[in-house]
Amino acid sequence: MIYHEVLVVGGGLAGLRAAIEAHDAGCEVGVLSRVHPVRSHSVAAQGGVNAALGNHPDARDDNPEKHAFDTVKGSDYLADQDAVEILTGEAPARIYEMEHWGCPFSRTEEGRIAQRPFGGAGSPRCCYAADKTGHALLHTMFEQTLRRGIKVYEEWQVVSLAVADGRCYGVVALDLKTGRLEAVRAAAVIFGTGGAGRIYARSTNNIINTGSGMAIAYMAGVPLKDMEFIQFHPTSLFGNNVLMTEGARGEGGHLLNALGERFMEKYAPKAMELAPRDIVARAIQTEIDEGRGFPGGYVHLDLTHLGAERIMERLPAIRDIAINFTGVDPIHEPIPIQPGQHYFMGGIDTDADGATEVAGFFAAGECACVSVHGANRLGGNSLLETMVFGRRAGAAAARFVKDGADGVGAEKAEKVLTAAMAEATRRVTWVLEADGPEDPAALRDELRENMFTNIGLFREEGAMKAGLDKVRELRERFRRIGIRHRGRRYNLDWARNLELEGMILVAEAIAAGALARRESRGSHFRTDYRERDDRDFLKHTIARLTEDGPELEYRPVTITKWEPKARTY
Repeated sequence: MIYHEVLVVGGGLAGLRAAIEAHDAGCEVGVLSRVHPVRSHSVAAQGGVNAALGNHPDARDDNPEKHAFDTVKGSDYLADQDAVEILTGEAPARIYEMEHWGCPFSRTEEGRIAQRPFGGAGSPRCCYAADKTGHALLHTMFEQTLRRGIKVYEEWQVVSLAVADGRCYGVVALDLKTGRLEAVRAAAVIFGTGGAGRIYARSTNNIINTGSGMAIAYMAGVPLKDMEFIQFHPTSLFGNNVLMTEGARGEGGHLLNALGERFMEKYAPKAMELAPRDIVARAIQTEIDEGRGFPGGYVHLDLTHLGAERIMERLPAIRDIAINFTGVDPIHEPIPIQPGQHYFMGGIDTDADGATEVAGFFAAGECACVSVHGANRLGGNSLLETMVFGRRAGAAAARFVKDGADGVGAEKAEKVLTAAMAEATRRVTWVLEADGPEDPAALRDELRENMFTNIGLFREEGAMKAGLDKVRELRERFRRIGIRHRGRRYNLDWARNLELEGMILVAEAIAAGALARRESRGSHFRTDYRERDDRDFLKHTIARLTEDGPELEYRPVTITKWEPKARTY
């Protein structure tokens, strides 16, 4: 049986930063990743990462407290303010750490890390590497992982957690290369498995972002928090929903409707295109729905006035993507864009050290909910979250191991893992041999369209009830799926179908939480309850899985300095 003191699941920024920290604290660490680490979704982040460095001429007096206030306000006051202060307080150190590790940030003329404006920020504090920031950060982080000789298992897919008596003992995983199921024992397990964007149609997310980590934790008895809060990015490329970074608007890009109007002045007259994402996304969709969009359902992101030199220097990837996927050169003509699902504010319920209520199990990054994003995440804070809370989760897991890991011996751990292995074998074998009439690919498509249509950018009770009923119908139909290919080696049909049940369960938690929250707050906008309701809903939604579906409970929001106020831009 494979053993590591600390096992990290996920090879993106959160997972690798946790692995580095646990290793540097003296633990023996293994990283298990669904894909080669630099193919993790962190690589797709474009615009930048926030930190109050004060390098921009308009931000010399910036500080972590201002960053924290912007984050709390952006969250529509649902973020836990103590966690936000940790995020923003540790931000400069994490950026300088990445700089010292060799991350090629863009620079000012004085040689400092360059910073640009981003939505919802009172100061330009978004550090960037042109428009390939996630790429630069992830490659730098992976270099540091290799430098330390940390063991990486590439193309392994976790199928279950081994949990007994409130304690995690490891995981059961599928080696995709061989089709062999393996038990991996660990004194501490950290999930950095990313988001669940592929539960939705029209998503900017990588195809591997199925929410599998959230689902595995949920099925093991770990609660999910605030799952109803789904971010829709305002600017995804019309036709395939590839991300068009907020950095394009940070550099001065304009949003124009079919009448040629710069319409954001109607929705956020001060911030304009740099209002928070929930506001801009709803504004774009409103323009489209009211007939001021272009045929097919899009508006224009216009960069032509920025000039070729600035676009080539600051936004080269955006230009390449626009040319390659739409034939549009943004130097000469505007880019067609529409809102697309982008990010999960909710996730596995953790504290500020990544710890869950299951001893020995930690989570960080988009799969987790600390909560620092509340009802709406500010652009530039997700990359920061991976580094701040990835590091903290790695440190906490190392402390857990060094403190004796509850005194659990190998004999008990292996007994629990043997039982988990038997159950996982039964489940994965059933999926591999399934010969029912239901096509799992069709179920997946129906799920995604249902979520986008009924629990999407605008929400209403009747549609959400229909959406929840549809999810429950799909849960029943999953029991009658059939599989096309029964080989074991690199059987991606098998791998994707193993995730489908979890996708449905996560979708059910989203729909149930959204239906129960009778207010509009941040990304959760209800046309039948248009106002924020702090009296009844200034609280976190906690979902626990039962045989009958999610059971909801609530927890107060932590407020330290900033009492909720009207949110205007």
